Amino acid sequence: MEFLLRDGDYVPDGAGSLVKLTGAEEVLQRALFRLSARRGSFPLLPELGSGLYLLGREKPSARQALAAQYVAQALAGEPGLEVESVTYVQEGDRGQVRAALRWQGQAMQATVEV
Repeated sequence: MEFLLRDGDYVPDGAGSLVKLTGAEEVLQRALFRLSARRGSFPLLPELGSGLYLLGREKPSARQALAAQYVAQALAGEPGLEVESVTYVQEGDRGQVRAALRWQGQAMQATVEV
């Protein structure tokens, strides 16, 4: 069971607890966390996170392939989650990675700014 995170904070449910996520919402939140966290930044969990933050250092021609590799690597530990496609979009000096995901037949979209 996961609790809803918004802008880095847990969201209260108004009854003294926190908003709980289940099913696809829970899986999507875990996926977004794995994609947003820098791989290697958790000493006790060195495989947690992604290398998406490194894309800005790479040649523009290599970013799409690396984005797909980093997304697959980050989400490999999430049971039943399939990566259908990954798109890297450069918008000015910022990049955006969009991953089309599928979990138990349900389509999901994860978008991460890099």
